[in-house]
Amino acid sequence: MTKQSIDKTGMWVTTLCALHCLLLPVILPLLSMIGLSFIGEELLERVILGTSIILGMVALFIGMRQHMKAYPIALLLAGGVIYWHKDSLGEMGEPVIILLGASMIIAAHWVNLRLIRGNAAIADAVSE
Repeated sequence: MTKQSIDKTGMWVTTLCALHCLLLPVILPLLSMIGLSFIGEELLERVILGTSIILGMVALFIGMRQHMKAYPIALLLAGGVIYWHKDSLGEMGEPVIILLGASMIIAAHWVNLRLIRGNAAIADAVSE
């Protein structure tokens, strides 16, 4: 798996996690009718988010070794903490917190990709 594919996978996992959380209230009644109510469990949400954070940490540490910038990791962790506490503003604030946290996690991967590409372009220019 390449550095870029780890970041892209992390972005997709986070996006799917956010969509799961945002769409769950709409589809939960349907899921229970077809025997898939476990998708609404808090444990599944935590596992998906935890997987996203672990995958993000791997990708960002690999990238940091190349570009030597730590702020994507800080962005990832801040987004993870915000997302983890999605219930803190109640039912009305939950979508806002989910979108903010997920956006920060996705932005961390995006910034990491840009830094890696920028560093590769500099290395190519120096080697010429």
